[in-house]
Amino acid sequence: MTAETTAPIVVAIELDDPDLADRLAALLGTVSGLRLAAPGERADVVVVTPEPATRGAGDGFQLTARERDVLALLAEGASNKEIARSLGISVHTAKFHVGSLLDKLDATGRTDAVAHAARHGIINL
Repeated sequence: MTAETTAPIVVAIELDDPDLADRLAALLGTVSGLRLAAPGERADVVVVTPEPATRGAGDGFQLTARERDVLALLAEGASNKEIARSLGISVHTAKFHVGSLLDKLDATGRTDAVAHAARHGIINL
């Protein structure tokens, strides 16, 4: 396939920040092989405002969605092996997430992490 016969990639921009959307449109408009989508036109790629990495970001803790999943399982008393099985991850990865939670929540152990999270409204017991 040559560049002449290849259809351009159609890109739609759906950002919450209009200034950023305009800057991105100006930048992408100069890229060969790309075309900005007209309003309502189907696009091959859509650039959107990302969802926050954390739910309840106002709690002051920057927990990922996966860390929140692990925290919920910790609150149920799950072991690393049970967490790994539930989430389809390795035990090593489960241990990593638990350690990260302990650090982020400044907790001394699993029970302390759950207690901190409950006190700060991250989880409901």
